Amino acid sequence: MTEPSTAPQVLFQLEKLYIKDSSYESPGAPQVFFENQAPEIGVQINISHSAVNAEHGLYEVVLAVTVNAKTGDKNVFLAEAHQAGLFRIQGLPEGELPKALEIAAPNVLLPFVRQTINALIENGGFPQLLINPINFEALYLQKQQGTAPAH
Repeated sequence: MTEPSTAPQVLFQLEKLYIKDSSYESPGAPQVFFENQAPEIGVQINISHSAVNAEHGLYEVVLAVTVNAKTGDKNVFLAEAHQAGLFRIQGLPEGELPKALEIAAPNVLLPFVRQTINALIENGGFPQLLINPINFEALYLQKQQGTAPAH
């Protein structure tokens, strides 16, 4: 007869998905639509997380994306979305929780924030903007080594 396993079962589950904040502005509209020069696009990413109820394994993770388009020194548009998720994370080995919160959870949230940003920009009258895939593992390692690029 085999002994029942006493190792905790690993659980990583998305409980709730929601937009915590979003904004869009195009201060130069409608004149910016007549510009012939393509704007320079800048994308900034930020990940934050907090324990909602650590005893029950509930954590909020927020993936914030800001897209700024400029032509010269003029702002063409600014779009920002904070995509949040409530995750239940339990049974991870010691020291693995930060990886779940800064790598796995943002990977789950990225397609949703990508869609939100794209919708804001398209609804603002500009062409579709697709955010490239993001290597959250590399960002996590850079942060751990203190070499994370300034966003």
